[in-house]
Amino acid sequence: MSPSPQLEEHVDSAARPETRGIELIADSERHGRARDLFLIWAAPSFSILNFTVGATLVLLGLEIWQAMLVIVAASTFWVLPGLIAVSGPSSGTSGSVVTRAMYGLLGNKVFVVLVGWFIGAVFLALTWLGSSFMGADLLRRVGIDDPVWTPIAVTLVISAVTVLVAIFGHGLILRIYPFIAAAIFVVFVLVAVFIVPTVDWSYRAPETLHGVPLWAAVSVGFTILASTPLSFINSPDIARYLPRETRPGGIVAATALGGALPAIVFTALGALLATGLSAQQIAGGIDAALFDTLPAWLGPVLVIGVVLNTIALNAMTAYTSSMSLQSIGLKLQRIPATVIVGVVGTALTIYLVLSSSLLDAVNLMMQFLVIVSGPSMAVFVVDVVRRRFAYDGVQLFDERRGGAYWFSGGWSLPGVIAVVAGGAVTALCLSTDVSTGPVAAALGGIDLSVPLGMLASAVLYAVLKRTALGKEARS
Repeated sequence: MSPSPQLEEHVDSAARPETRGIELIADSERHGRARDLFLIWAAPSFSILNFTVGATLVLLGLEIWQAMLVIVAASTFWVLPGLIAVSGPSSGTSGSVVTRAMYGLLGNKVFVVLVGWFIGAVFLALTWLGSSFMGADLLRRVGIDDPVWTPIAVTLVISAVTVLVAIFGHGLILRIYPFIAAAIFVVFVLVAVFIVPTVDWSYRAPETLHGVPLWAAVSVGFTILASTPLSFINSPDIARYLPRETRPGGIVAATALGGALPAIVFTALGALLATGLSAQQIAGGIDAALFDTLPAWLGPVLVIGVVLNTIALNAMTAYTSSMSLQSIGLKLQRIPATVIVGVVGTALTIYLVLSSSLLDAVNLMMQFLVIVSGPSMAVFVVDVVRRRFAYDGVQLFDERRGGAYWFSGGWSLPGVIAVVAGGAVTALCLSTDVSTGPVAAALGGIDLSVPLGMLASAVLYAVLKRTALGKEARS
């Protein structure tokens, strides 16, 4: 067995950088309450992307009531990050280590590189992208309008602050995220006050959708919205400091409600915003249209709120992604790993800033995100439920051949097969502006990628784990 991962002492404090990475957290070092997770997840969920995605539902041709139903339905997927979050305090380590129980010691390395890192990089880029566009637009309004260097400079400043928060880690996140959530909530409520009078409450879609076109629009919007909660396979990392005896129901509820409630409210506002916009305003971008709706003094305040939200979401993402680097076997301390994550995310953001509009980038990348996030979330949830939330952290670090999670040559075939098959089904059923899978094409553009892809992965994994392929060694 590898050396005990909990021999080294670490301090979880807001006042100093966190040196602990994937190392096990001893019971004596556990602290916090399940309800603390509510505001930690609310802070990144007060997102400008919610306005953008909400507006997308109206642009797809949905009526307001239809858009609201899609928003609520997709938000129920926040229960899934809540369920897998329980594996954090149960195991005392990060989710990127817990998934060794699903993919095997070697298979997990491939999974973390191809899936965990892809999800992290996409979300870093998307949220930094939103701040870059809005910050650059604000600066343009005061005369600083270089189309290249202004958004790049905004990206670099915000990413530097984000990485700094991620370096200080869990202790700082626990301390400051409630204040960030409160500040962003106030800003977004102010924005809502000025959006509501512009809403066209008698709005009707230019062309009423029926039948296949209606279901195509509903399903595409649902896929875009569901991609957000499905991407948070890092939720165990945020919960792992909680005492082992913390009630699973409390962890699930705090995580799910913290993510879902802000998303529902402000995605709905984005849909309402779109009803009062002209075709010319929409063509100029939802971010610019939002500025045009607000009084001049509120524009800079909104940008501050967006920047705070970006820092909250991306600091969490960079923090957890740094542990992913450690879990694949790289000999890196958590802090250098965090810096590497930040550099990669910044580079991708700059590329998107120079090549995309915010609306196009968000919608396209969030649709493609479900190809990897949906199946991997399905496997994680099935594994958590079938184990009844119980994980042995020490065994997860047992890297010997023949250890509990060595499986077949270091690979757990049920997990690998389920994720690959689910990803294939998702791709076949996905409908985007760039490409449409054959199943979606046969259905007239109806996108069933999320339910069918996740169902395929969940069923395959559950069935294969009951065969000899899923057998685990017991030490």
